[in-house]
Amino acid sequence: MEQVSMGSGLLSGAGHAREGTANTSKFLIDAVQIRFPNKAHCLVEEWTIFRVDLNDDELSKVADAGHIPLFVFAHKVIEDSRQRFQPGDWVRSSMCVSFDDGVMFETKNTIYVLMGPGHEKQANLKTIFSFF
Repeated sequence: MEQVSMGSGLLSGAGHAREGTANTSKFLIDAVQIRFPNKAHCLVEEWTIFRVDLNDDELSKVADAGHIPLFVFAHKVIEDSRQRFQPGDWVRSSMCVSFDDGVMFETKNTIYVLMGPGHEKQANLKTIFSFF
C-alpha cells in the first residue's frame, strides 16, 4: 500500500497517550484465537484510536446499530490473519463494536490488536474516512 499523507497533522500530531500490549505476537495470536475463535485478527503498531465527534442524535443512531464511535488507524501492520494487509502496510478499521481491555479493538469482522504505544484523538467522520 502507499504511504498515507500526513498533511493535516492529525496522524502525526500528539494526542492522549495510550499504551497497547507488550506481549509477543505468538502470545497475542493465541489469546485472540481463544477469545474470538473464527474471527480475523490484525496485529498493529504505531496506532491511533479516533473518537468520532458526534452530536446526541448521531450518538444514539450509532449505539442503536450496536457500534461504539471509535475507529483505529495504524501506520504499521505486523500480521493479518487473512492476509488482507501485508506487514508494514497501514490500515484503518471500520467502526468499533467492543473495546473492553484497551488492547483488542473489535469491529464487525476483525480484532485489531494494539501493540506498543499509541494515541487517542478526536476527529469528525469526514476526516477519518479521508484516511482511506
